[in-house]
This record gives sequence, structure tokens and C-alpha cells, in this order.
Amino acid sequence: MTSKPPKNSNIKADAIIKRTTFLGHLGIIVGLFRELEVDKLIDEKFPKSRDHKVSHANCILAMVLNGLGFVGQPLYLCPEYFKNVSVGRLFGNGIQKEDLNQYVIGDTLDKIAEYGPTELFTEIVLHILKRLPIPILCCHADTTTISFHGNHDGDEDEDSKLITFGRPKNGRWDLKQLVLNMIVNQHGIPLFMSTHAGNASDKKIIVEAIESLKSSLTPEKKVYYIADSAFYSDDNIKKMDKSYWISRVPNTLNEVKELTASNRDMKPLKEDERYSFSQTFVEYAGIMQNWVLLLSHNLKGKKEVTLSKSFDKKVKEAEKDLNKLKSKHFFCEADALEGAKNWIKDFPFLKFEKLDLKTIKKRESGKRGRPAKDEKLLTYYSVDAEIKLNEAHIDQKMEKAGLFVLGSNDLSLLPQEMLAKYKEQDRVEKGFRFLKSDTFSVSKVYLKNKGRIQALMMVMVLCLMIYSIAEWKLREQIKEDNESVSDQKGKPTKRPTMRWIFFKFQGITELFTQEEGEIVAEVLNMEEFHWKVLGLLGEEYENIYL
Repeated sequence: MTSKPPKNSNIKADAIIKRTTFLGHLGIIVGLFRELEVDKLIDEKFPKSRDHKVSHANCILAMVLNGLGFVGQPLYLCPEYFKNVSVGRLFGNGIQKEDLNQYVIGDTLDKIAEYGPTELFTEIVLHILKRLPIPILCCHADTTTISFHGNHDGDEDEDSKLITFGRPKNGRWDLKQLVLNMIVNQHGIPLFMSTHAGNASDKKIIVEAIESLKSSLTPEKKVYYIADSAFYSDDNIKKMDKSYWISRVPNTLNEVKELTASNRDMKPLKEDERYSFSQTFVEYAGIMQNWVLLLSHNLKGKKEVTLSKSFDKKVKEAEKDLNKLKSKHFFCEADALEGAKNWIKDFPFLKFEKLDLKTIKKRESGKRGRPAKDEKLLTYYSVDAEIKLNEAHIDQKMEKAGLFVLGSNDLSLLPQEMLAKYKEQDRVEKGFRFLKSDTFSVSKVYLKNKGRIQALMMVMVLCLMIYSIAEWKLREQIKEDNESVSDQKGKPTKRPTMRWIFFKFQGITELFTQEEGEIVAEVLNMEEFHWKVLGLLGEEYENIYL
């Protein structure tokens, strides 16, 4: 196609110059952003009131493009990212790469912080749901921790409330953190996000997130709210009495201990032979519940190996501790035997293979050497013992390996349905892994301002949302048209990942050629695969690559 020289092309009218810029998969992201009219919503919420060329909507789009650029670059280095990107084609309106600078990006982050990151994200979600029939059958809630490096400016008291030490899920006890709370649907599409202090309680904030989402959603079908055992408590269950929920029941509850210890008749789950189950109904926190005791045969095998290694390690540690017991001196045989019995109580996986007592004579003075003929000697007793594994205890532990309990307040829910819905909990966990991967470099945040950090977290979850919707939309269209695309092995698939699609678009560039004052812009390296994907996504996506 022939066009006027784009303002960001840096091409002189009296020279013959060729220049390429990267387009890749970024056009897909822009296409979805525009199809969902996210930019219009942001322009409505944040009217342009500054001298910069770039609107807040385009700044947020720029951060999303950077975040989904898959370059391993921290998102807040957005201006550097656009040095060799087809800015004119993606943004239009005469925007140049120099316009996407740190000042306008920072200003937009401040605007998000002022408005409220959670509030803005919720409005974007509701806005999208009106334009795209995204099904919501299950809402999976979970939290993760984001570690921070360096100091943080601003109000020290306020910052210390948000960014503080807590229980890190990445093992970095030396770093301060905040907690990111997220809820996704059964396809992994984020529906809610919020940030909390690094020492916030999962039990409290998970149910708060669910309550917030419930107040804004008006689903047409039955919805299950699903969470791990951190959700399960008396208070939370009572708060959720009017909504359907599924949760793993904590192993620490006495009722669960009794259930797993009982010799229940476990039936094979016909829909998934990897599991056996036993269903029961219990009343807990004043609410009748549907509990399913499940045995994962795969998990049992893995746990047995782990337990075996753990016991081997514990035996070595116990042997060292036994030597300390042997070195102790008791005044009588009864004390020595009582000491041995108390010691073995701390090691239920062991039992004495041999237990004897030794008699020790010592000089009353405590001096060394041979005692005098009539010198009075004191008599002491020490434990002489050998230990071995308590096979009965270990067999019991091995038998319980792989057992867990799922609970729900839906008494009509079948065991196989409850398990299938709960297993989709990995959707939110995959989302956290996606956000904390090197793709985003979110796991190492150096931003110092608390408000901008919270705004950045919202943008990151928005990146995940755009990615997840694009993947869901493409798969749904492939299913509807009975089509397929080639996978990594060149075989047809109806469920491609968006990461694979983005990878296949990496070689697409835009070439600008000037000759005799005329600029020709051409998209290079487009192949049948690319056009097929764009055709499935829609005409607006195709137009970006024409």
C-alpha cells in the first residue's frame, strides 16, 4: 500500500531510505483492545486534560503491549520498548515513539492510583462482559505474594502498611512484599483483582474479594465460587451461605482427621479412574455440607516416595538425638525408663528394637581416676537403646497419602462434578505463574511509589486478561467454524495457546521505503497461518496487518 510518511518514520524526503519496525503479534492485542472498546471506557473515565499527545487510554494500551511483548523487559521500561516498534500503525493519531515517555506513563499510573486500581479494573470487566459473551460458571479465587526490592518513597506510614514482611510464597523471607488477590473464571480470564498488605490474611481477603465480585456480577446461570483451604473457616462459610461454593477442607480439622482415619468404602470414580471417593454429608458451622473424601492414586504414589525420603532423613536426625539421650545419667532405673518412653513419644515413626539400661559408678567428688578402697561411689543409670522404623505407623501414613476432602454447600453436586470444578483451580495458579514469569519481570518490582505499584499491578492483571480473552476467543471461533491451526509439531489443533500464536507472529515487520519522495509501507513475512488466525479473530484484526 502507498501512504504518506508516518510522523514517526524519521525518513527524509530527499533520500532513499529503508527502515523496518517490529509489528509481530502486537496488532492482535491492539485489535482486541479496540474490539472490546477498552480505550473508549478509559477515555470516558480519564478525559484528556494534559498537554501530552498521548491519552491515558493509549498509555495503558502501551503498557499492555509492553507487558505482552514477551521480551523479558520490566513493564515500566515502556518507552525503551517502543524504539523499534510500528508505533504509527498500532496507535495512529500521529503518535511517535518519543511521545510514549516516562512522564506520560508515570502520569497515567498516578491517575489509575487516584481513581482506584480495583475500581477501574472492575469497571473494565463489566464493560467487556457487555460486549463479549464470556461465560461465568466458576469463579476461582486465590492469592499470591509479590516481592519488592529497594526502598519506597512517599508516606512511610502508608507504605509500611502495604509493603511489609509476611509469609512469602516464593521463599524470599528477606524481601518485603504485597499480596495480590485475584479471581478468574473457568477459562482463566481475570474478573477481579485487588492488592493488600504483605502480611494480610488469606482467609479474610479471599472472601472479601468474592463478596466484591458478587456485588457487581449478575450471572444468568448458577455460579460456584471455588477456593483452596485458606478460604474454609466458620465465618467465611456463614458469609457465603447464599452462594454456592467449593473448597478443599483443611486437614487440620478434627472432622477431617476422623474421616481420613475411618475405614470407609472407597469407590472408583468412573469418570476418572485416577481417583476413588466416598461421599458423606456433615453439618459444620451450622450449615449442612456435601463432603467428598477423595484418594488420588497418582498423588498417593508421589507422596509415598516423598514420605519414604522424609522418614529416611528423620531416622538419621533421630539417631543423633538418641545419642544425646544415651549420654544422660539418671538417678534411678525408673527415671531412665521414663526418659526413654518420653523420648520415643516425639518420634512416632520409630520404636525401640532394643532397650536396656547401663549402670554407671562415679566418685562422689567428681574427680577422675581410680577411687580409693573405701571411697563412696554414686550409682547412675543410662539408656542403652537401638531404634527401628515403626512399620504400623508408616503403613498408616502411606495409606492416608493422597487423601483429601472437598466440601460444598450444594448438596446435589455429584462427586465427579465437584472434583472437576475444583481441579480448574489451577486456572488462577497458572495466571499467577504467568504474571510472575520473566515475561513481565513482576517478581522484581523496583517502583518506589506505593500508588504506582498498585496501579502497575492492575495493568499486569489487565495484560493477563487481554491474553486470556484472546486465547478463549480464538478457540471458540475455531470450534464454531470447525477449523484448526497447526501446533508446534505441525499437527492440527483446536486449542492453540496464545503464547504459540504470538510466537508464530514474531517475524512480522513493517518496511518503510522512500523513493523519489514517496513512502511505501509494507507488512512483511505474512503467511497463510497468520491470515487464517486473523480471519478467525475478525476483520478489525486483519485491517491492522493490511
